[in-house]
Amino acid sequence: MTVSVSERFATLRQAERCALIPFITAGDPNLATTEEALRRLDRAGADLIELGVPYSDPLADGPTIQAAATRALANGTRLDDVLALVQRVSPELSAPIVLFTYYNPILNRGIEQFIQDVKVAGAAGLVVPDLPLEEADGLLKPAAAAGLEVTLLVAPTSSKDRIEAIAQQSQGFIYLVSVTGVTGMRSEMHGRVSEILAAMRQVTDKPIGVGFGISSPEQAVQVRTWGADAAIVGSAFVKRLADGTPEAGLAAVEAFCRDLRAALDQ
Repeated sequence: MTVSVSERFATLRQAERCALIPFITAGDPNLATTEEALRRLDRAGADLIELGVPYSDPLADGPTIQAAATRALANGTRLDDVLALVQRVSPELSAPIVLFTYYNPILNRGIEQFIQDVKVAGAAGLVVPDLPLEEADGLLKPAAAAGLEVTLLVAPTSSKDRIEAIAQQSQGFIYLVSVTGVTGMRSEMHGRVSEILAAMRQVTDKPIGVGFGISSPEQAVQVRTWGADAAIVGSAFVKRLADGTPEAGLAAVEAFCRDLRAALDQ
């Protein structure tokens, strides 16, 4: 049975460990490579894995992940292919899979049907970056009823009242976006993240994951030191998986995952 996102974070918190959450795009460079990458990330120390559903207009994503989505779509990767992949591989993994998808594919399939299909496939959660808090109930309630956790995002520009409202609604954990803008690798983490984390701790005891911009073990350790419960690493994994042959990419993401895990566990 799939471990829930909440259960995984509870186990990690008890062990006083910071979660490592890699992100890759399904179907880039192909679905077979994605399937093997999920296995390798799992054995290399990922605590949860974010799997991006390729989308034609990924507004929250920077050039690296946009390019990956474009390649995956050009290869013919569609939502049903991603769900079939999750259904095949999730029973083998200890890390719960969280699908990263935009809201339009959910609406296109129908919220109830989408939730049912994702749950049957074996995913444990959803991150929907363009789902505004004001419209979240329509997804959160049926997802919760099905045992699927929907994680909401906090922007660095969010007010204290909005942070509190998002924290109350978010399921599994809260996703703190470390920068204003899109995903991507950055040479240094914004110091304001520590201030936002401190402010969030005043209004919630839910786990907080920091993402958008972490590209090195040192940056992962930095967000752990600031008090984050999870380091979410996307573009740096996507870039490594896309460079060279699929086998070289797989070796690179596995090695990078081990480096991040070792740094976080120091």
